[in-house]
Amino acid sequence: MVIAAPASGSGKTTVATGLMAALRARGLRVSPHKVGPDYIDPGYHALATGLPGRNLDPWLTGEERVAPLFLHGAAGADVAVVEGVMGLFDGRADTDFASTAHVARLLDAPVVLVVDAARQSRSVAAVVHGFATFDPRVRVGGVILNRVGSERHEELCRSALAATGTPVLGAIRRDDAVSTPSRHLGLIPAAERGSEAVAAVDRLGELVARSCDLEALLRLARTAFPLDGRAWSPAGALHRPGTGPSPAGALHRPGTGSSLAGTTVPGTGPSPAGTARQGPGVAAGAAKGTGPVVAVAGGAAFTFGYAEHAELLRAAGAEAVTFDPLRDEALPEGTAAVVIGGGFPEMYAADLAANEPLKREIAAFGGPIAAECAGLLYLCESLDDHPMCGKIAAKAEMTPRLTLGYRDATATRDSLLTRAGERYRGHEFHRTAVTVAGEPLFRWEGGGDGHGDPLVTASYLHLHWAGSPLLAQRLVSSSRSPSALR
Repeated sequence: MVIAAPASGSGKTTVATGLMAALRARGLRVSPHKVGPDYIDPGYHALATGLPGRNLDPWLTGEERVAPLFLHGAAGADVAVVEGVMGLFDGRADTDFASTAHVARLLDAPVVLVVDAARQSRSVAAVVHGFATFDPRVRVGGVILNRVGSERHEELCRSALAATGTPVLGAIRRDDAVSTPSRHLGLIPAAERGSEAVAAVDRLGELVARSCDLEALLRLARTAFPLDGRAWSPAGALHRPGTGPSPAGALHRPGTGSSLAGTTVPGTGPSPAGTARQGPGVAAGAAKGTGPVVAVAGGAAFTFGYAEHAELLRAAGAEAVTFDPLRDEALPEGTAAVVIGGGFPEMYAADLAANEPLKREIAAFGGPIAAECAGLLYLCESLDDHPMCGKIAAKAEMTPRLTLGYRDATATRDSLLTRAGERYRGHEFHRTAVTVAGEPLFRWEGGGDGHGDPLVTASYLHLHWAGSPLLAQRLVSSSRSPSALR
């Protein structure tokens, strides 16, 4: 089922995360998903379920890969919960492309609409009626009322909604104890909050369990239509001809399909004790092997990444090993390539600057380095006057301006990951600025940025490698023979 809302701030994350935790507490194996490029909500989903939170984004991966990626992540699960993004029909530009509604249609899944009932009563029926009838291809199967003030308030809302024919599946009272702290780019990631995040997720699960009809929600989930096609697989994605950077390729259908298709899977219980406390990360699920070691930045400062990246690295023959630039004074033994994804280095600039041994090693590292956003900042000479690695001749600083949006980017030249003229679909999300000398690595309408050479690719552009699996293959190939790209 898809958890959606009329607008941001209605309580989608509260309900989705709490529902995942509540269902897992009942012994179900819950597959967590998030619409869009968000990295933070999947961290809370991972705590709630014990499984990697996975993103479903038609823009970043191509709409033809949404269902296969969903089936890949949901294999073996009893139920899948998909948290939406923004308002139900809010997509790229003035369309609903990459919206929650778009993904719900691609999955043929029912929608639960979370409505903030504060400061209204009968009007909630008009809101629900409008959303339920706006697009007949989207099936709104129920409503959860959020921020309900009293029993009388709940009665008024339920009475009004009875006329719409859309069932009320829950009513959540105002509770400041379950709020999640936020800052300049949204919620504080779960990996930064430690045990506090674990306790918050537990409270959300208890709140949803006592406020919502879990049996009715499960019945609604079972009405999801079976999905055609087969699950995405990282090995199949790498070996399929034409898996270049453009996400507009043909639908990939290797591997085996998931048994999750509107029914429960017998014999599946909760994950082993402790797994729910594993935060998400680029290297999630990576295992030791005999291939080249790819060091993947993690820890509190580098929390942004997609689970499929590590899976693609492994499928390409690499061993993905996590390191923490805040604590580790050296790269993992035998490192042949480095991946530094997104996160919040600006919150830890002083501590990153203080780790001189690791900064020196990265500055002198002669192998391939792929960096995005936070990784770009870390490779610069400085971040808000705190000395960083100095791998790139540029300075980074915080600004009051939020840069946010999808990008249709074209690579300007050959680099570690790119070839001149290739097109990539990515996403920007930051409040910092970096000016790199020379021609930017990527250009898009109204802008561009990035540094690229045969051994270093660094840009603000967040890419989802499932949309361009050749990126993983290029990185691993260059780690085996970096001189080949010189």
